[in-house]
Amino acid sequence: MAVKSTDIKTLEELYAKTGNQLVIFYGKKESKKEQFLKKFTEGKKFFYYRCRQASAEEQKRMMGDEIARRFDVRLQKHTYDEYFNRIKSGDPSKLVVILDEAQYALKKDPELLKSIVKLRTKRLYPGPVLIVLTSSSCVWAGYEAEEMFGEDARRIDAFVKIEDRNFLEFVRSFPEYPVGECIRIYGVLGGVPGYMEHWDRTKDFKENICRLVLSADGKLFGAAEAEIASELRELSVYNTILSAIAQGHQKLNDLFQTTGFSRAKISVYMKNLSHFDIVEKLVSFETGGWENAKKGVYQIKHTFINFWFKFVYPNMSDLYLLTPSEFYDRHIAGELNAYLGRYFRNVCMEYLSLLNQMERLPFEVHKMGTWVGKTGNIDIIAQSSARENLIGICNWDKPMLTVDMCEEMAEAMLQARISSEHYYLFSATAFEPELVELTRRDPRFILIDMKEL
Repeated sequence: MAVKSTDIKTLEELYAKTGNQLVIFYGKKESKKEQFLKKFTEGKKFFYYRCRQASAEEQKRMMGDEIARRFDVRLQKHTYDEYFNRIKSGDPSKLVVILDEAQYALKKDPELLKSIVKLRTKRLYPGPVLIVLTSSSCVWAGYEAEEMFGEDARRIDAFVKIEDRNFLEFVRSFPEYPVGECIRIYGVLGGVPGYMEHWDRTKDFKENICRLVLSADGKLFGAAEAEIASELRELSVYNTILSAIAQGHQKLNDLFQTTGFSRAKISVYMKNLSHFDIVEKLVSFETGGWENAKKGVYQIKHTFINFWFKFVYPNMSDLYLLTPSEFYDRHIAGELNAYLGRYFRNVCMEYLSLLNQMERLPFEVHKMGTWVGKTGNIDIIAQSSARENLIGICNWDKPMLTVDMCEEMAEAMLQARISSEHYYLFSATAFEPELVELTRRDPRFILIDMKEL
């Protein structure tokens, strides 16, 4: 799977600077950070060490052995100070020192952290050197590392997190598929590289879901709960909350009534889920009709976890009693299109963002979002710094986008107290003939089908 250059841009910029730098580079296990490291180190002098879960002494011994072999040196003191004194690039070029899964070693041995700080401040190897500490623990990299470094945290030049693929990058990874099929797959896998690589392009959508997700030996069978458990404790509590959200209980009071947990407990657990990009709070686009907007609404942000808790987790008994094909037909096929509507809307928003970058919209968009009302929704609101509005309607699962749907949107706009002279109508299926005729007479309306996307 191709590595996108934007993910290593910061590393390249730091490498190009004079002097020494220190960066923490991290991403979930499924982000395939090792592929990024291989790409980044191409053509560079580097030393790579993969930390293990081992005692402090064993870790030190293993790193020393690798440094002795890599740089053909004889070590005497077997300290981290000595190790970093003996590394070398062989010429004036910058050396890259990578400690992969650094948290395993740093948590066990404060001596290593002190030596890294000395290396960064040129008190050991004279440099230039770029030190890259990598981790697949977002807890450690995002929260614990800075605390661990204490006053020396100011020596850390950057924290770089590997983000999931956006939809454009996802499509480029599946060039043989039409956009509609990519949306279906994206609505299950998200842009997680480690999930994407398991998709069999020779099999259809249902076959892949049955093989990967619904079979006990499938690569993604149980991956959702494994993702949660990798960073959080008390899986039973998190599962209960996520299951409730997936079944439509999206407000804290609804979760309180459904789960039986106290409001205080739910708030703490929701905060933890939000920290690790599993859950997000939906905040309606700010308009004059704030009193008509829904507030305090949550949804599962992590795409595959959302799919698992929507379709699989509540039907776990059938997962073991039925064949994967029977389970798919009974519990997924009927509701899949309605479920995918949210992801189609996200794709449409990304499309508008791309047009904005290309300066192909009526005005420069300053911010974009959605409006969730008490009696109706607006799929997309894009606004300029002068508060001009562009409205988007997104139809994924209805047979066609109709004039009636536009009128429903107009009613929601009244509730939101906004107006617009620009309407972008997205449909994955078709457009009602009357709507097509309307757009011929009224230039405010632009129709966008799957070919255009």
